[in-house]
Amino acid sequence: VQLVESGGGLVRVGDSLRLSCAASGDPFLLYAILWFRQAPGKEREIVAGISPSGGNTIYADSAKGRFTISRDNALSTGTLQMNNLKSEDTAEYFCAASPWRGPNTWSRDMESWGKGTLVTVSS
Repeated sequence: VQLVESGGGLVRVGDSLRLSCAASGDPFLLYAILWFRQAPGKEREIVAGISPSGGNTIYADSAKGRFTISRDNALSTGTLQMNNLKSEDTAEYFCAASPWRGPNTWSRDMESWGKGTLVTVSS
């Protein structure tokens, strides 16, 4: 599956931003969709993930209560709604996909990655 992210940009602390991940190729319903981010000088980290049905989700502690992951299987699109953004959310955000194999999917290697979209939160 091929993934293309969009929606990044420059925002201020407290603002909201909505990232999208458009998928093509293999059937979207086979895949869990995850969002990762990598800040300058830091390792890549998981932000959130969602199962094919949407019934299982996972969030990093830093994202809980502020970010919401969702998907539209009819449009083969994943979304990350980010509210109350903080300066520490500044990073390159990547969409990734992995064939769904239950909750341990979150810790498995991802099959596909997008090229990323940059989110910059200024104070």
